[in-house]
Amino acid sequence: MSNGLPGELRVVPHVPLAFAQTVAAERFRTIALSGGDTARSCYEMLAVTEIPWNEIDVFFSDERWVPVGDPESNEGLARRAFLDTADAAGIHSMRHAAGTHDSGPDPRQAAADAYDELLRGRDPIDIVHLGVGPDGHTASLFPGTAALDETERLVVPNGDDLHPAPRLTFTFPGIQRCRLAIVTVEGAAKRPILDALRAGADLPAARIAADRVLWLVDPAAAGAKS
Repeated sequence: MSNGLPGELRVVPHVPLAFAQTVAAERFRTIALSGGDTARSCYEMLAVTEIPWNEIDVFFSDERWVPVGDPESNEGLARRAFLDTADAAGIHSMRHAAGTHDSGPDPRQAAADAYDELLRGRDPIDIVHLGVGPDGHTASLFPGTAALDETERLVVPNGDDLHPAPRLTFTFPGIQRCRLAIVTVEGAAKRPILDALRAGADLPAARIAADRVLWLVDPAAAGAKS
């Protein structure tokens, strides 16, 4: 534990650069990506970092149930930022995990089932990238939602009335199965939630666990405690 957070806290002057450098320094073959403004900046930095993407399979730790071309899509964000030119060995869509067309009585559940099966059939993910929302959520594991209590599945549908679009998300068992979780937090607006986590608040992001957990935090988010 470091400063009340699960894992190592590293205060860095530029979070996206530190993220890209950390990823490039790892010997990895699989990575799971997230979404959000910080993620976008991190992935734009990956676009100019030397990484052998043709040897790497890309997954997603959570996704909004929208078309990949929608501005809210995490896969779409990653594609625009770097994947469309990265020539990755494989890009494993959450949105299209069960096919490219919505079908059946519950297509989101079908996609969650297919992604869960996909992960179980492979070695653990080497790197999962996560963020922290102002309410303390990580991936799409929102406070008060049923997904927080999942103990068996790796991927489930989730969502609440406070966040746009239904979601698919890694569960805590899904995150815990990964070898390295990198949590990126930047900006003064994130300081209150980071302070709460460091003080031991019972929030979803406090439950992040993996073989290794690394928090990359800039001085504005870290505040006076760093």
